[in-house]
Amino acid sequence: MAGQKMLKFTSVARDMPEKRVPNLRNKDFQEIYAEYATDKAAEQASRCSQCGVPYCQSHCPLQNNIPDWLRLTAEGRLQEAYDLSQATNTFPEICGRICPQDRLCEGNCVIEQSGHGTVTIGSVEKYLTDTAFEEGWVKPIRPHVERSESVGIIGAGPGGLAAADMLRRQGVQVTVYDRYDRGGGLLTYGIPGFKLEKDIVMQRMDQLTDGGVEFVLNCNVGEDLTFDAIRGKHDAVLIATGVYKTRDLPDADADGIVRAIDYLTASNRKSFGDIVEEYESGELNAAGKKVVVIGGGDTAMDCVRTAIRQGAESVKCLYRRDKANMPGSQREVQNAEEEGVEFVWLAAPDGFEGEPVTGVKVQTMRLGAPDATGRQMPQVIEGADYVEPADLVVKALGFEPEDLPVLWGVEGLEVTRWGTIKAEFTSGQTSLDGVFAAGDIVRGASLVVWAIKDGRDAADAILAYLSQAAVVAAE
Repeated sequence: MAGQKMLKFTSVARDMPEKRVPNLRNKDFQEIYAEYATDKAAEQASRCSQCGVPYCQSHCPLQNNIPDWLRLTAEGRLQEAYDLSQATNTFPEICGRICPQDRLCEGNCVIEQSGHGTVTIGSVEKYLTDTAFEEGWVKPIRPHVERSESVGIIGAGPGGLAAADMLRRQGVQVTVYDRYDRGGGLLTYGIPGFKLEKDIVMQRMDQLTDGGVEFVLNCNVGEDLTFDAIRGKHDAVLIATGVYKTRDLPDADADGIVRAIDYLTASNRKSFGDIVEEYESGELNAAGKKVVVIGGGDTAMDCVRTAIRQGAESVKCLYRRDKANMPGSQREVQNAEEEGVEFVWLAAPDGFEGEPVTGVKVQTMRLGAPDATGRQMPQVIEGADYVEPADLVVKALGFEPEDLPVLWGVEGLEVTRWGTIKAEFTSGQTSLDGVFAAGDIVRGASLVVWAIKDGRDAADAILAYLSQAAVVAAE
């Protein structure tokens, strides 16, 4: 009988959760998608073909057992489905909301390739964990045995938090150090509420705190506390700082030209109810302004959609390639267009006018021959320059690693030629004994799901390191 609940992709159409209408959702920071009802979640899960080679799973960084928890959902066995999703993913409710499923699991769904429309994997994942929290299926972290070893984690973003969760469940004493006043990293201050409402992040922070993880916040390593002091206090250290250094543009220092991370952080702080001077003064507030966002990734999409909600007079996104070649999620582009954002494709900045800024000098581009990665290279069309009026310019060109050995005064911590920390591929072990690294600070700016994967892998490696050290000490 159970098999009859599946393979319905030929008779049941793909159906995403209802999306709030653009002219209402673009005025607040609440999530734009409604929640599935139980019957609808089961119906959509039943579309899974239960294929012999699940490409959805193999294209998920966490190797989530997607077909099995879809089958359990279709059969109404929701707690079992949640348990299975949680087994490989520390934060499924977050991945269900912000993962670019169109590029990962859903983009590689077998029935999508056959023309039936992908299974709505992300929406079902979100539904399962939200239901689990509501029903009390998400259990507190209670280790069976407490261990004496302690681990210091620098960075309370998704990688650091995933490692903290794994280590604490094994009884390890865990302290997390972070520069911000709240944990979560970019989950809290980088990603807007319309994609990830902040109570979703805070409920995981509460779970970790209740489970015995200690958080030392407002702590700038290298200033408030030295790296050597952290290393001396703990049996192992994990560096999971992420990458926060903004890629810049020449001569981009006029008033009114701001970094994406500063702009998004101010907006998210405002959503928490914090007093944000830069927002109140208008420096990091788009209300009534002509806004130009430079960049084509997911951070740029967050910025343009935030500006719309802040009441900008107009919002334009400049990107030097065309729509088909942009790195951001196509789903996010569609949402932004629906909400009133104008995309200016094949347009690159070539300087700025005014002090404070009054405009962006724009070069019109065309796509030429492919580069080494296979992407067509943008080329300038001579004589087609123009000025795009702007009162606020947001630089969303991506992030690079900070120079941690210099900032922290650490000798012997090796980095790559890109400035990322040099670490072993599977373990995250760095050039310093007992010091590990995970997430974007190792792989460069990437996805939250990869940070979670790296944090979990690092936790396993740290546990092995601690166990080996205990054996050596006992000999």
